[in-house]
Amino acid sequence: LKRLAKSDPMVQCIIEESGEHIIAGAGELHLEICLKDLEDDHACIPIKKSDPVVSYRETVSEESDQMCLSKSPNKHNRLFMKAQPMPDGLAEDIDNGDVNPRDDFKVRARYLGEKYDYDVTEARKIWCFGPDGTGPNILVDCTKGVQYLNEIKDSVVAGFQWATKEGVLSEENLRGVRFNIYDVTLHADAIHRGGGQIIPTTRRCLYACLLTASPRLMEPVYLCEIQCPEVAVGGIYGVLNRRRGHVFEEQQVAGTPMFVVKAYLPVNESFGFTADLRSNTGGQAFPQCVFDHWQILPGDPLESGTRPYQVVQ
Repeated sequence: LKRLAKSDPMVQCIIEESGEHIIAGAGELHLEICLKDLEDDHACIPIKKSDPVVSYRETVSEESDQMCLSKSPNKHNRLFMKAQPMPDGLAEDIDNGDVNPRDDFKVRARYLGEKYDYDVTEARKIWCFGPDGTGPNILVDCTKGVQYLNEIKDSVVAGFQWATKEGVLSEENLRGVRFNIYDVTLHADAIHRGGGQIIPTTRRCLYACLLTASPRLMEPVYLCEIQCPEVAVGGIYGVLNRRRGHVFEEQQVAGTPMFVVKAYLPVNESFGFTADLRSNTGGQAFPQCVFDHWQILPGDPLESGTRPYQVVQ
């Protein structure tokens, strides 16, 4: 694996906590070549390999239908919270750095108020972004006059980072969720509201918020650009329709018989896409895929028999 990583700068070889060795490459063809190199040149032994894994994100589709309460292990502290989805575009803004934790909080609140109709006083009290302090989820303090709140802020933030790193459905990262803290009841004695009491409580409370806000899975989507001659365009549409892809642009390159077709293709449908496309167009189409955005996987992951349910299982 080390020799493979040295020989090709585009490959990443990672060892997961579960003990799996993961080889990450730029697309399927690249991975096949890497694995072939690994078997024939570097390792010279047969290798067992599993199918490529697609990482998902978890999100919510509406506001929590009830106020979620969690008590600390010693029963002296209580948190009341709700989750709600972010407006469209905010998660992308956070990814691009237009809204980030290092901004001045007043400037950021004004931006959120103008663009997304957030309440400015609440937007000023964004405690943190997560996961990893920069991700596309926010924790907002909507409380009024709670005593000792600042003393537990670090613990609540730690619990939030933990919950957004490992979501409630399949332990994937969360995306595009806003958590509101509405009320906190704390013990007067500082010993009884330490990190050990508050962090797990926050995490459980956030999980409850997610489950009551009709959770959804998000899947990654490729922007796929395919070049082909005019005769092969029909074959492309057939392949894309079979794989839940949809074409959103088709144009002819001026002065040539070549067409450029642009389409969105879900990543977990893209395995074997290149081979399938070539066999359907007689090897005349050349696809180029690049990650574009996340979209919600239709269906409720809590109902058995739906597609997200199978993914979660």
